[in-house]
Amino acid sequence: MAPVNNIVQINNNDHPPKYKVTIVGSGNWGSVASKLIASNTLKLSSFHDEVKMWVFEETLPSGEKLTDVINQTNENVKYLPGIKLGHNVVADPDLENAVRDANMLVFVTPHQFMEGICKKLIGKIRSDAQAISLIKGMEVKKEGPCMISTLISQQLGVNCCVLMGANIANEIAVEKFSEATVGFRGNREIAENWVQLFSTPYFMVSACQDVEGVELCGTLKNIVAIAAGFVDGLDMGNNTKAAIMRIGLREMKAFSKLLFSSVKDSTFFESCGVADLITTCLGGRNRKCAEAFAKNGGKRSFDELEAEMLQGQKLQGVSTAKEVYEVLKHKGWLEMFPLFTTVHEICTGRLPPTAIVEYSEHAPKFPIAVNSDAFQ
Repeated sequence: MAPVNNIVQINNNDHPPKYKVTIVGSGNWGSVASKLIASNTLKLSSFHDEVKMWVFEETLPSGEKLTDVINQTNENVKYLPGIKLGHNVVADPDLENAVRDANMLVFVTPHQFMEGICKKLIGKIRSDAQAISLIKGMEVKKEGPCMISTLISQQLGVNCCVLMGANIANEIAVEKFSEATVGFRGNREIAENWVQLFSTPYFMVSACQDVEGVELCGTLKNIVAIAAGFVDGLDMGNNTKAAIMRIGLREMKAFSKLLFSSVKDSTFFESCGVADLITTCLGGRNRKCAEAFAKNGGKRSFDELEAEMLQGQKLQGVSTAKEVYEVLKHKGWLEMFPLFTTVHEICTGRLPPTAIVEYSEHAPKFPIAVNSDAFQ
């Protein structure tokens, strides 16, 4: 009789449907995310075991396709070598096929590719799908800045949370302890599903009802990391670097609150805020490439350094600095954000790397119309 009871239980219409997860992206962080998620879907009864991971197909020096190698070895040999992802991770080079059956979509690609990806997915995903963005960056349009979570929601018609934090991917890959923050809007139950999906004993995730604040922290800290890299490249020392980080956090908070009045002060004290700022300014690809840029006196471009140093990974800080600069210029806020402004002008060659500390001689000017509380 036991087998019959089991069959009845499985086919019972009252049994809640299982969640099926697809990860859109397979770089360094995307591969680590797949490892975290795959370990949990095997343990949690509310999730299907299999985790699909969309891979932008590449041909390796061996002549093999990256997707084939991932599926044969259970390892992303290009972006996360030496780390097993989980036998239930299935790489798929076909974007539409990868997302077709998923009702939980994890987006983790360089932010400059997201608009194109969203356009390809319009009408291709399930109507009950939920999304989360691990992407740090923004799109700047004529009508103003657009956060990546907003882009996903508007283009695909889905609710989109965000996950940000002090998360250097290679450290999480080898299971060193870290934290992250899930930003959500109205539905805490959905946020808790994401917390459950990502949480492990070495990766502690909490929820925060402030999507814009969480996402902007993750986006803007990359600009500050570029500044920290300039300081390192010029061998200016820890005091200078600490000052840059403090000023950077101040500008992060001010910019976020001017764009979105709903942003909470407390968000900046979550993992997505001050913790992510610290770890990104101490390590990470943005700081690393900015250090090399400064050591070379700005004579080698970031594109050249990225290609040489990052093995196919993409810098976010330089493009984010450009996007934020466009917003500041459009709104007449350049003088209010001297650090953000100076980082962009150094990146584009208008100023030398040494200008990263010279700017502080000029106190930022705040127009009367601006709510000065944002700068407290």
